[in-house]
Amino acid sequence: MFASILAICLGACLGALARWQLGLWLNAGGAIAGTFLPWGTLAANLIGGYLVGVCVAVFQALPQLDPAWRLLLVTGFLGALTTFSSFSAEVVGMLMQHRYALALGTAALHLLGSLLLTILGLHSAKWGLDLAASRAA
Repeated sequence: MFASILAICLGACLGALARWQLGLWLNAGGAIAGTFLPWGTLAANLIGGYLVGVCVAVFQALPQLDPAWRLLLVTGFLGALTTFSSFSAEVVGMLMQHRYALALGTAALHLLGSLLLTILGLHSAKWGLDLAASRAA
């Protein structure tokens, strides 16, 4: 039980730091500051979507992996990296400013983008695992 808690806590700590850095880099103080979209939140959700797809494929292909890895990566790191609460607050803020098209577009971009990148992550990991298996054979 302690190993599981430790794995989740370590992953969550690293995921939260990554999320914070994305916000610093891409939002107010960063690379695309002053634009209409909170890019750091979008990046966190899209990166998280892709990586969870990779994790699903890897954990399915390698069931012998210690379950602590899933807790560290999916529950901890990706749970802290992805940010439904920030996304929700930003979209509600757009709605309160009567920026309805932007709010709808932002919501669609987060949802559809995350789903598409999860599928892409799943397939790219399966491709990589198949390639590694064929080279090992």
